[in-house]
Amino acid sequence: MRQHAFGRTGFTVSDIGFGAWQIGGSWGDVPEAEGRAALNAALDAGVTFIDTADVYGGGRSERIIADVLKARGGKRPMVASKAGRRLNPHVADGYTKANLEAFIDRSLKNLAVERLDLVQLHCPPTDVYYRPEVFEGLEDIKRAGKIAHYGVSVEKVEEALKAIEYPGVVSVQIIFNLFRQRPADLFLKEASRRNIAVIARVPLASGLLSGKITRETTFASEDHRNFNRHGEAFDVGETFAGVPLETGLAAVEDIRKLVPAGASMAAFALRWILMNEAVTVVIPGARNGEQARANAAASGLPALSADIMAAARDVYDRLIAPHVHQRW
Repeated sequence: MRQHAFGRTGFTVSDIGFGAWQIGGSWGDVPEAEGRAALNAALDAGVTFIDTADVYGGGRSERIIADVLKARGGKRPMVASKAGRRLNPHVADGYTKANLEAFIDRSLKNLAVERLDLVQLHCPPTDVYYRPEVFEGLEDIKRAGKIAHYGVSVEKVEEALKAIEYPGVVSVQIIFNLFRQRPADLFLKEASRRNIAVIARVPLASGLLSGKITRETTFASEDHRNFNRHGEAFDVGETFAGVPLETGLAAVEDIRKLVPAGASMAAFALRWILMNEAVTVVIPGARNGEQARANAAASGLPALSADIMAAARDVYDRLIAPHVHQRW
C-alpha cells in the first residue's frame, strides 16, 4: 500500500482508506459483524486512514471503529470524523462553537479517545464558509486539546476553494471520480499548491462504477440509493454522484471497455482517481471483508496510460458532464 503525507499535519496515510458510512447505515442491511469484518480486512491489508461521521448510524459507525481498534491494539490508524449534520434544522446559524463542541464531545465518547485526529465540517450550507467565526471556534476547540486538526467536507468546488483560504483548514473531502471530474480543473491544483490534504469520497459513484449495478438492481428502503435518488434527504450529488441512473449505466458500458485485463472495474475506477497526485487518500466503503480487500488491492495496479485517461475523459465529456459539471 502506497503512503502519502496527509498535508501538513504530520500524519502519513495509505492512499486507499476506509469509508465507514456503509457500516453505520443508509446502505441497506449491513450486519454489525460484517461491518467489523470489513474494517478488520481493510486494516489487515494496510489501510491506515478511516473516515466516519457522527451521524452514520447515529454513532454506530464510530462505536464499531472504537471497538475494532481497541481489540486490535498496536499503532492506531488516522481516524477522521465529521460534525454538523446532527443539526435540525441543518442551517448555517447552527454552526456555532457551542454546537460543534457538543458534537465533538459526543464523537470523542463514541470513538473512546481524548482527542480526534481530524474533525471535518460535514457538508455545511455554503454560507458557513463565509463566516470566519465558525473557523475561529474550531481553533478554540483545537487549543482546548479536543481535536488535533480540522478540515471540511464539501459538496461544491467553490466551497472547497473558499474553505482553504482559512489557514487552519488542513484538509478537504470532496467527491472526485470518473463521473465527477470538475475538481481536477482548478481545485486539486490549488490544494496541491497549498499542501492541503485531499480526501476523495464517493469514488465508485455509490456502486455504479463497480460495474455490478444493472437496470434490474433493487435497493432496500433504508438504502440512500432508493430514498435519495432525487435528493429527497440530502444533496443528490451524494447518490450515484448526481448522475441519472440510466445515463450512468450507459457510461459504465463505455468505461468497461477501458478496464485492463485482470482488473475489476472498481479497482480501475479507484486507480483512475489516484492518477491525480493531488489526491491524498481515496475512501471507498465496503460491506464485507471481500470488498475491503479488493478496494485495498487497487493501490497496487499499474499506472493508467495517457490514452486510457483521455478515453475516460471523453466518456465524461460526452455523457456525464452535461448533468453534473456545472452543478458541483
